[in-house]
Amino acid sequence: MKVLYYDCFAGISGDMNLGAMLDLGVDPEYLKNELSKLPVHGYTIHIERDIRKGISGTRVEVVMDEHHRNMGHHGHDHDHEGSHHHHHRTFSEIRQLISSSSLIPTVKDISIAIFAKVAEAEAKIHNKPVDEVHFHEVGAIDSIVDIVGAAICLDKLAPGVVQCSTVELGSGSVHCAHGIYPVPAPATAEIVKNIPVRKGTVDHEATTPTGAAILSACVNEFTDKYDFTVLQTGYGIGGRDSAIPNVLRVILGETAKNDDTETVPSYIIECNIDDMNPEFYDYIIDSLFTAGAKDVYITPIIMKKSRPAVKLSVLCTPEAENRVNEVLFRETSTIGIRKYTIDKTMLERRIEQIATRFGDVHVKSAFYQGVCIKSKPEYDDCLKIAREKGIPINQVYREVEKALGKKTENHDKS
Repeated sequence: MKVLYYDCFAGISGDMNLGAMLDLGVDPEYLKNELSKLPVHGYTIHIERDIRKGISGTRVEVVMDEHHRNMGHHGHDHDHEGSHHHHHRTFSEIRQLISSSSLIPTVKDISIAIFAKVAEAEAKIHNKPVDEVHFHEVGAIDSIVDIVGAAICLDKLAPGVVQCSTVELGSGSVHCAHGIYPVPAPATAEIVKNIPVRKGTVDHEATTPTGAAILSACVNEFTDKYDFTVLQTGYGIGGRDSAIPNVLRVILGETAKNDDTETVPSYIIECNIDDMNPEFYDYIIDSLFTAGAKDVYITPIIMKKSRPAVKLSVLCTPEAENRVNEVLFRETSTIGIRKYTIDKTMLERRIEQIATRFGDVHVKSAFYQGVCIKSKPEYDDCLKIAREKGIPINQVYREVEKALGKKTENHDKS
């Protein structure tokens, strides 16, 4: 099974993470092409080789155009007030921006999960609802590129498990919109709950809120032990030069473990509804997926006095529970919900692009004991091609099946 290991001996930031992912082998053009699927403009991604204390790696910088630079940048201020109020996006708006894009579903899920970590921390600090947390226009673009870029790279590498070392936070102070704070910044301190950390190796902010959120949302296990065969190492170069190499080291490894399954704690949240217009369900289901639901389904039931009704069930992670509850209470007629904890076991999944005579289609494959046991084209890709070409969607599916068959034949011959 493939392992992705974050060695955060000098901390982690969004740009260091992107640099490490590219240094590990993710194609920069692939990253840029995927990011272009978002309706976000006014920036360029500058990529170069750089070196810190004798260690070479990849440096990534999100460079704003002149208009956005003139707005000014305010560090960790995700919650601006006053004169900058009209230059921001709320977490709700960013989540909708990602959900409505043509990014593949797994990238959307990872991106929203990372953004939610930052928004939930800021909401607690500022005592505001999560959906109303503001990301200043400049900070929002920077965060969108760093966070969605992280999701794109993680999906492309498709590790079976993500591990991380103890995380260096740094020391000293950091300038935020509301004043000067000791490291870690308030949002970072909130996000790294339940993550092993240390302070003081370097005299600056080593781990940013974005970097902490990437780890909190994506890492399956925190350990300082290596238990895998190292295949490749990448270095993401930070903007500062400090006493130790200001780099993020990321390692791609492989374990001898053959069971390509992952079990994660999840919730089933349910309610029974017998008094709502059924036309609303399509909108409600979309809203639940936008809120972070992994699955939503409706079961016909009979309630008291033989009334026909439905049971609305939502599968979600613990992190998405509050957002799911809000949708159910605000958008449905229910006045009560129930939840129970389950263990969700998943096969290792990989998504790749398959070329067909109609165009490229993303295909999701599932693996068990190192063998691909099933593959399925992404419906949205097939739907888009069918509409653009004016052909039946099942014809697109058949073309994908042919392409997969040829790929299998070529693999067997090699």
